[in-house]
Amino acid sequence: MSHSNPPEDFASRKVRCPACAGTSIYSPNNAYRPFCSARCKGVDLGAWASEDFKLPDDTPPDPPSGDPRLQ
Repeated sequence: MSHSNPPEDFASRKVRCPACAGTSIYSPNNAYRPFCSARCKGVDLGAWASEDFKLPDDTPPDPPSGDPRLQ
């Protein structure tokens, strides 16, 4: 299925950019949607890569297993 031809009833919308909170056009003509620009898209990708966006981990740490050379 090709995504290059959106349905005729797909209307452009103004949405809030998740990175800068500015106005972004959500349409097939905006290659960066839902972001407003390549910069905002890159900032978001960088935040994911540096693990700024992560779920809290409630898993207790593994118990110490001692010296791995003795196992």
